[in-house]
Amino acid sequence: MPGDPVLAGITDEAAPDIEGQISVLRALGWQAIELRNIDQVALAELTDERFEAVAAALSDNGLRVVCLASRIGNWARPISTDFRHDLAELDVLAKRARAIGTRHLRIMSYPNAGLGDSDWRARVIERVTVLADRAERHGVTLLHENCSGWAGTNAERMLELLDEVASPALKLLFDTGNGVAHGYDGFDLLADIVDHVEHVHVKDADEHGFTIPGEGSARVADCVKLLRAAGYSGAWSVEPHLAMRPHEPGEPAPDAAMKFIAAGRAMAGLLR
Repeated sequence: MPGDPVLAGITDEAAPDIEGQISVLRALGWQAIELRNIDQVALAELTDERFEAVAAALSDNGLRVVCLASRIGNWARPISTDFRHDLAELDVLAKRARAIGTRHLRIMSYPNAGLGDSDWRARVIERVTVLADRAERHGVTLLHENCSGWAGTNAERMLELLDEVASPALKLLFDTGNGVAHGYDGFDLLADIVDHVEHVHVKDADEHGFTIPGEGSARVADCVKLLRAAGYSGAWSVEPHLAMRPHEPGEPAPDAAMKFIAAGRAMAGLLR
C-alpha cells in the first residue's frame, strides 16, 4: 500500500549471478534491487548483450532498480587515478541507468594519494563538479556515500561538497554502518546531513566486524527514526557485508544467501 518502505538489496553479496540475486529477493518478497556486480564483473564492464540479458531478467521478475553502485571515486580510485576512467564509467552507467529505469548512481570522493589537504580538496571538488555537470546532462543523479574519499567521513565536508558543486545532480547517500567501520559516529553525522539524503544503505557493525542490522553499535533503529522524522521517502537498500565485501577478492561464502536473507529480514523488522 502507499507509504510502505521500498526494500532493496545489493544482492551481489548473496550470489554472483543474476539468477541467484533474483532468487534471494524472491525469498524476501521484495521488488527492488541495487546493482553493482554481475558474475563478479562491475556493471559498467558488462557487454551490452549481457547487460540487456540482466535487464530482461529483472523486468521478467517485476523488479525495480533503485540505484547503480559505481566505482567512481571509490577506494580503488584515489585522486591520482586517471579521471578518464570515471568519465567513461559515468557515460556507460548513465545510459544503462536510463535503460533500466533508475536515475541514481552511487559515487565516492576519491581517497588521497599524498596530496596536502587543500590540494586534495580542490581536486575532488573539481572532479565532482565535472561529474555532476555531465550527470545532469545525462539526466541522472550522483549519490555521494559516506565511505572512501575526501568527504567520506565528515559531515562538514559533505555539505561543503554540495555547496561548492552546487548541482541538482549531486545528492547524498547515507550508509548506517560505515561510521563504525571507519571510526566515526554515523548517527551524529546523519543528524547534520539528513535533509540531503536521497538514498540509504543499511548495515550494522560492532568492534568485531559486521553484524545483522540492529545487533551492532551503529544505532540503525535510531538512524531510521531520524530519517523518517526528516521526511525520507527513498529506498532502504541492505548491504550487510556478512558474507563478502566488494573490495575483497573471492566469491561469496556458501552461506551468503542465507546470511543476506537474515540481514534483509532484520532490516525489514527495524523498518516496521
